[in-house]
Amino acid sequence: MVLRDLKHLIFFEDLLQDANNALVQAACAEGRHALAYNCSYIPEVLLDVEGCFSVRLRAPRCTNPDLATYYMTNRSCPYSKSILERAFEGGYNFIDALLGQECCTTMNRMEQYFDYCKLIPKEKFFTSFIDMPLKKTAWHEGYFRRQIEKKIITPMQETYGVDYSEDKLMDAIERHNEICRLITEIGSYRKLDNPTITGYEFHIIQLVTLACPKYLIVDKLRETAEELKTREPDEKGYRARVLVVGSEVDDTDFIKLIEDTGAYVCADRFCYGSLPGRNPIELTDDEDALTQICRQYMYRGQCPRYMNTAKMTGRREYVNALAKEYAADGIIYEQIKFCDPWAYERMMGSHILHDDYGYPVLSVDRPYNISTSGQMRTRVQAFVESIEMKKLRTVQKGEN
Repeated sequence: MVLRDLKHLIFFEDLLQDANNALVQAACAEGRHALAYNCSYIPEVLLDVEGCFSVRLRAPRCTNPDLATYYMTNRSCPYSKSILERAFEGGYNFIDALLGQECCTTMNRMEQYFDYCKLIPKEKFFTSFIDMPLKKTAWHEGYFRRQIEKKIITPMQETYGVDYSEDKLMDAIERHNEICRLITEIGSYRKLDNPTITGYEFHIIQLVTLACPKYLIVDKLRETAEELKTREPDEKGYRARVLVVGSEVDDTDFIKLIEDTGAYVCADRFCYGSLPGRNPIELTDDEDALTQICRQYMYRGQCPRYMNTAKMTGRREYVNALAKEYAADGIIYEQIKFCDPWAYERMMGSHILHDDYGYPVLSVDRPYNISTSGQMRTRVQAFVESIEMKKLRTVQKGEN
C-alpha cells in the first residue's frame, strides 16, 4: 500500500531509533522520573503519575549482544539479552528505576543484572520485581494489589516522594485513557476494506506511546487522528489481510517486511501491540482506583504464562474474535527464539487455529531485530500466495 505520508510519521520514526530519544531527554530535563519496565503486566498508568513517565525498554538495532551472552547463555531469549547489552553500553543511564515482574526466568535474570552489575550510574536508582499470580481469583486480585503496593508504590514514595493519592491516580487514569482512546480510534481504520493507515504506520504510532513521555506526544496523536478522518486511501494494494499474534515485537522492520510482501497487518495481538494493551481503564464508584487498576491489568492480559486449559482456550478464542473483527484472511503466529512460554503457545495455537477454526496459519520463530531476512521474507511471501490460492479455489468452487 502507498499512501501520502502522515504528518508526524518521520518524527515518530526518529523517536524510535534510540531509547533515550529527544522527548525522553526533554522530560528528564524537566525533572521528571523515568520509570522503565518490560512487561505489560506492570500497570503502565502507575508509572505515569504526576512527576513521572513510563518507558517500555527497547534495544533498537542491537544485533550482537555478545557481552550479555557472556552473562546469560547462547540459548537465552534475544530480547532479554539485547536489553542487557544496551544497558552495558549505557543506553539506559537516564532511567530512575526498573520495575519488572517474574514473567519468565530469562527476563527476571536480565533485570537483576541491572542491580548486580550497577549498570545505572544514579545514586537512587533501584530495581523491583513483582510476583504476578498464576491464577485469577478474588484472592489473587488482593495478592496482586499487595505486590503493587509493596514493590512499586512504596519504593517510589520512599525514594522519590511520588504522590499516589486517589486524586493523582484519577488524573493519571484520565490521561492514560485518552491515549487508549486515540490509539483505538487510529487503529479502527485498519478494519476498512481499503484501509487509510498501513500496519507499519500503526505499529510506529503504538510503539511511540510506549517509548516516549505521553504528555509530550498526545497533541501529535490528536492531530494524527484528525488527519486520518480525511486521508484518502489508494487503490487496494494488499494481497491478503493478516493478524500477527505472538511474543514481543518492537522491531518495526518485522511489520514492514510482512507488508513488503503484499500482506496487510490488520491487527496486532502481540506484546507491545495495542490489543488488548490499549483497552481503557474503566472505573466505578464502588472501589478505590488502585484496586480497579490492578484487577483490570490482571484479567485482561493474554500472556502464555497462564498455562491452564481454560486460559489457553480463551486466548485462542480471543484471536478468533480479532480475526473476525478485523477481517483477517490468515494468521501469523510469531515467537522470539528461545522464548519457552510462547514456543508452546505458538505450537498449540497455530495447529488449533488452523485445524479447528479453519484459518491459514504461518508459524515462525525469529530473532529480536530481524533487519532484512531473506528466509523470513520467502516464508511470508509463500504464505500470502497460499492465501491467494485458497481464495481463488473458493471462488472457482462457488462458480461451479
